[in-house]
Amino acid sequence: MKTCLMRFILLAGLASVLVSPPAEAAAPAPAAAHAKLSYRRIFKSSSPEFIEIIVRDDSDAATYEIRQLDEDPGASPFEVSAPLREKMFELAAQLKYFQGPDLDVHRRIANLGEKTFRWEKGTESHETKFNYTLNSAASQLMQIFEGLARQQELVALLERRMKYDRLGINDALLQFETDLNHKLLPEPQRALPTLDQIAGDSRFVQVGRQRARALAERIRHPS
Repeated sequence: MKTCLMRFILLAGLASVLVSPPAEAAAPAPAAAHAKLSYRRIFKSSSPEFIEIIVRDDSDAATYEIRQLDEDPGASPFEVSAPLREKMFELAAQLKYFQGPDLDVHRRIANLGEKTFRWEKGTESHETKFNYTLNSAASQLMQIFEGLARQQELVALLERRMKYDRLGINDALLQFETDLNHKLLPEPQRALPTLDQIAGDSRFVQVGRQRARALAERIRHPS
């Protein structure tokens, strides 16, 4: 009798668990929106005519597109370090994320190409266009973006010469060295794998290998 009673109590308890409604799950917190910062320059009859670079505040992953206007569009991935991205977003903040005064000088000067800064976060976005500016923060930000574009151009040039024009590798290295000397490349360390490959490949002319080795040493030990 006791056994039957215990079995009945256990079955009744199990049934109450099965039919009772589950506790309402807490709604997940909405994901924080991350910001994107982009720069575009369109300058017809120049080379290149089109540049666009997009960086994010939460990731090293960035994209660049450098081409002539009649070429097929298409962005390629590259990386921008956290310290440089932080500097870029600080400059954008100084510019009130492009909601502030017009950056263009509005003077009769030569056409230097239409530049566009754009900031996006979630559904919010702001942009500003200019030909030439005297704003210090805007000039610094533009120089960083232009430097990143130039840096990617030079790395791509070195890689093309490595594949198709080994004798021309030294000329490409000279271009890289000139921009490095003028401090135009924001993160020259991005070129280290390419420089190391050239320095260690006996198929390239000796003067090119030596130059690549020296450039890599300068980048690793800038002091």
